[in-house]
Amino acid sequence: MPLAVLDIALRSGTVALLLVLAASLFRDFRTVVAGRLAVALALGSAAHAVTSAIGSPAPVSIWHAPLIALSTGNVVVFWLFTRALFDDAFTLRWWHAVVWAAVAAFSFVNCMWIAPAGYARASIIAINLLALSFIGLAVWQTIASWSQDLVERRRRLRLFIVGAAALYGGINAMLQIFIRGSDTADIANVVNSVMLAGIVAAISYAMTNVTASDLFVAPAVSVAEVSGGPVAVEESNAADRKLLDALMRLMADERIYRHDNVTIGALATKLGIPEYRLRRLINQRLGYRNFNVFLNNHRIEEAKAALADPTQAEVPVITIAMDAGFQSLGPFNRAFKAITGVTPTEYRRLKAPAI
Repeated sequence: MPLAVLDIALRSGTVALLLVLAASLFRDFRTVVAGRLAVALALGSAAHAVTSAIGSPAPVSIWHAPLIALSTGNVVVFWLFTRALFDDAFTLRWWHAVVWAAVAAFSFVNCMWIAPAGYARASIIAINLLALSFIGLAVWQTIASWSQDLVERRRRLRLFIVGAAALYGGINAMLQIFIRGSDTADIANVVNSVMLAGIVAAISYAMTNVTASDLFVAPAVSVAEVSGGPVAVEESNAADRKLLDALMRLMADERIYRHDNVTIGALATKLGIPEYRLRRLINQRLGYRNFNVFLNNHRIEEAKAALADPTQAEVPVITIAMDAGFQSLGPFNRAFKAITGVTPTEYRRLKAPAI
C-alpha cells in the first residue's frame, strides 16, 4: 500500500473516532466545564488530523486555512482542559477565549500571508514553538495539581490522558520543526498518523470505560458504595474513626492548615499512615475530591469566625487571610466567595448587625 494511501486511511479513521468521542462526551459530560472542553479538544484534534502535514508546506487554500487555525488553537484548549481536569472549581474566563482567538488568528495569518510571502519555514517554526509552549504549560499544570487530587482512579486516568496527548503534541511539533524534504516527510507523516491514531484509540477506550465520578465532577460517593457492603463498613469504621479523630485534632488544635506548603504527604507522615490511605480517608469519609479544597474549607471557617468577631472589626481582611493560612488576598477572596457566595468584606458587613 502506498504511503499516501495509508496516511489517508489512518487520518480518516482517526477523524471518525474523534467525532464519535466528541458526541459521546457531549452526551454524558456537557454539563461540566471539563466535559465541554473535552468536546472542543476532540473536535480540534479532528481538525488537526485532517490538516497536519510534515515537511515542505503546500500552498494553503482559503477553506483549508480555518481548519489549520482551529487545529493550532487546539493547544490552548488542551491547556485549559488540563486545568479543568485537575481543578473541579475551574471556570472559563473571557480572557481564555481571547488567548484562543489570538493563537488561531496568528495561525490563519501565517497560512494566508506570512508563509506565501516567502517565510514558510519561519512560520512553521513559530507556530510549533507556540504549540510547545502551551504543551509545556499543560504538563506543568498536571505536575503541580496531580498530588492534590484525592480520587485515586481519576488521578491515574488523568495522568494517562494528559501524558499521552502531551507526548504526541511534543513529538509532532518537533517533527514539524526539523523534518524537511518530500521523501522523509512521507514517512514522517505516516509515523505521525500512526501515533495519533494509536493515542486517540487508547484515550477513547479509557474515556468510554469510566463513570462521571472517575473523570469529572460528580456527587461524593457514600461510604457503603465504596467499601463493599455493611460488613466492610463495620470492620473499617473503628479504624477510620480513630484516624479521622486524629486528623481533626491536627486541624482544630494544631491548625496545621495555617502552615506554609502543607502537603498530603506531610500530613500522612504526621498521622503515621501511608499517603494513599489518607487520600482515601479524606475523599471517601469526608467527601472531598481535592486536598487544597479540604485545607481551604478549614481556613475559610477560621476566617469566617474572625470576620464575625466584633473584637476583630478593625483587623484588615488581608491579615485575617494570612493568619488563616492563605498566602495572598486574591486566592482567599476567590475561595471565600466560592464557599460562602459573598466576598469577605460583604460577609463582615452582613454579620455586623447581629453583633
